[in-house]
Amino acid sequence: MALRTLSAKNAAALDQELMSAGAFSIDQLMELAGLSVSQAVFKLQPLNKGKRILVACGPGNNGGDGLVAARHLHHYGYQPTVYCPKQSKNELYQRLRKQLEDLKVPFTSDFRTALQSTDHIVDAIFGFSFSGEVREPFPGVIEALRETKVPVLAVDAPSSWNIEEGPPKDGPGKGFMPEALISLTAPKPLVKWFEGRHFVGGRFLSKEMAEKYGLDVPKYEGLDQVVEVGVEGAEKL
Repeated sequence: MALRTLSAKNAAALDQELMSAGAFSIDQLMELAGLSVSQAVFKLQPLNKGKRILVACGPGNNGGDGLVAARHLHHYGYQPTVYCPKQSKNELYQRLRKQLEDLKVPFTSDFRTALQSTDHIVDAIFGFSFSGEVREPFPGVIEALRETKVPVLAVDAPSSWNIEEGPPKDGPGKGFMPEALISLTAPKPLVKWFEGRHFVGGRFLSKEMAEKYGLDVPKYEGLDQVVEVGVEGAEKL
């Protein structure tokens, strides 16, 4: 049976409730999300298959998740490079960048060149709050993601996809189907169009909160912060 999905509207409401009634800070939620992303990379791209990870970050919370993931990947022994052309001036994002700079994690402004010397890509450009037009410099980046043969892990949504309606019918994201997707907290409706490997991350929901939003909490194993589920959201056995 497929896991129930979380609409963009309810995802935003759940985040707000987690930070109020749930007593989580945005720092905690971003840290947990980024940790989940890093563990998904570890499962998809073991160190012995290539350590170079290119993390593409957008200006919103999805990009913050990518910055956190890059830090964890560095500590696992990977060699992350971060592309973050429109980073927020928000104090949290500045701290996340400083943490990476202290670790000597390189930042690049040339995505296509960095793409030529990486083993795996994390697409943390746009998440569940994305809607409307893809603005510069991201159209070219998404086209490169669509065209590359390097495996891509999308965070919460393949960038440019509509959360409710799936892949775009035109524009730079037309035909973009990454090899893997990690849905944070719960799958979004777009998963019905997704054809790659699918993970769920977000091992922090209480039973009461999950029930309130009509969500299924998959069975996480051991220390794992992620669990792989079927392409339609059904938990893999």
